[in-house]
Amino acid sequence: MAASPARLRRWEREQARLRARVLEEDTEPWQKAPQFSGLQRVGGVDLSYIKGDESRACASLVVLSYPDLEVLLVDGNGLLHPRGFGTACHLGVLTDLPCVGVAKNLLHVDGLVRDELHREQVRSMQRSGEAFPLTGASGKVLGMVLRSHDKSSRPLYVSVGHRVSLGTAVRLVRACCLFRVPEPIRQADIRSREYLRKQPCAAAGAPEAAPASPQSSKKEDELED
Repeated sequence: MAASPARLRRWEREQARLRARVLEEDTEPWQKAPQFSGLQRVGGVDLSYIKGDESRACASLVVLSYPDLEVLLVDGNGLLHPRGFGTACHLGVLTDLPCVGVAKNLLHVDGLVRDELHREQVRSMQRSGEAFPLTGASGKVLGMVLRSHDKSSRPLYVSVGHRVSLGTAVRLVRACCLFRVPEPIRQADIRSREYLRKQPCAAAGAPEAAPASPQSSKKEDELED
């Protein structure tokens, strides 16, 4: 069911209020260490929907190490968003945790488009860790395009969520990648799909669930390539 115009306006006002609290800078000692020494717990967040029903979804949080949490990687955008306040910003502000947006596709914001020039820049990245900035028509750098793994030519779109600089966000995402997608997000994606697959309300056309085993090379290829 679509939201009413009044409800959308209230939501936009709430986003604007929370947007004013976003910090685009490193706030933690581990963020300044070359190899993130001192960092022990990284969380990944993924949101999966039942195909054809955007009113039902499952949010999954995976924490690599327990019980405390120090940073969140979110399958979605941060400042790379039409209102400069994506899911990663929202979660970061509400939890007051350093938060990074990690998107698999380019969101068309501030003049950014996936045109031939963009595709050529992506093709020019030959090795894992190579990246280039996403500069909007306004002149602001909204995120970075990152080749996260040698075996995947499809990039990730990294943006600041909260309490982290863009440079640190890119380094952290790269450090968490065993495949194309950072491992905390990959595991959260697997679990959210599996949960939805088991629900009675899931339609016959619901997305195929990923197997729970991280050793499944077939699903890893589907998720990462």
